[in-house]
Amino acid sequence: MKIKIINTSKHELPSYATAAAAGFDLRANISEPIILKSLARTLVSTGIFIELPIGFEAQIRPRSGLAFKNGVTVLNSPGTIDADYRGELKVILVNLSTEDFIINDGERVAQMVVAKHEQAEWLEVEQLEESKRGEGGFGSTGKK
Repeated sequence: MKIKIINTSKHELPSYATAAAAGFDLRANISEPIILKSLARTLVSTGIFIELPIGFEAQIRPRSGLAFKNGVTVLNSPGTIDADYRGELKVILVNLSTEDFIINDGERVAQMVVAKHEQAEWLEVEQLEESKRGEGGFGSTGKK
């Protein structure tokens, strides 16, 4: 699949870290470091603009290394980029650790997965079909 992209950042195009990776790495495109305080959130620019084909979305997801090692994650995970959005891709990061985290220019701050999707059409009914699970939720299927 080919996706139109404009790169106004100082960095290379988003790329897959390995041949089997599902997500592109997105890099911070900032003029000075951002100090992300404990429990604070910030919006990080990437300098990237894309045009997705209709029927596809881009999902902005956390990088597992940042989450595990630093407690930094994408706040609205996954963030959805719709096919008709033409603005700059930005990432909402939150620091869930007890220590400040410094975001530097060019740092890989998130990953982006491009995925096919469907649009649903509601079919209003008076009753839903029975299922084994029924209305059970929030742990109703057990721990093991």
